[in-house]
Amino acid sequence: MSGAPSVGLGGWTPAALGVPGEVRRVVCAPEPVLSRPGPEVDPTAAETVRLAADLVATMRVSPGCVGLAAPQVGVGAQVFAVDVTGHPKAVTVHGTFVLCNARVVEASRWKPGREGCMSVPDLTGDVKRASRLVVEGALPGSGAPVRLVTDGFEARALQHEIDHCAGLLFLDRVAGAHAVYQRKVYL
Repeated sequence: MSGAPSVGLGGWTPAALGVPGEVRRVVCAPEPVLSRPGPEVDPTAAETVRLAADLVATMRVSPGCVGLAAPQVGVGAQVFAVDVTGHPKAVTVHGTFVLCNARVVEASRWKPGREGCMSVPDLTGDVKRASRLVVEGALPGSGAPVRLVTDGFEARALQHEIDHCAGLLFLDRVAGAHAVYQRKVYL
């Protein structure tokens, strides 16, 4: 990334992508793309912008989804969308955003928490994650560098999606089989 990152998203919204997103099929484990680290992308490339729009569109039609990474739609790339708006566990909320080539630069206050994933639909697991987080990445379209400071549930969502881009599932982070559970379905 060139230049110093701005703190926050600088008013960025998915509308800045300038293209409508298409809903894509979400792939499930053991699909190989989910276990391979994705390459960095050019955030200004047209295919990255389309992918970003597709991630947002797919996330929006998926009930309960608070994040979605490129590998989950079958694309090996370091791009993901997050939106924890309205989630009962969310305190810090940056709205809907997409980051490219994101990296954790500070992590502290580690706490366990239950996680699920659209790519592992039948299971949940207890994962220890930082509850205070600083992430740097680039915005799709402009390529502008950003620095997000967040905590709690949004921090957990960001770490989960960054893991996807690195070829990791939440199952790779659980302490063992005792920390994996069948997903509960409420009718």
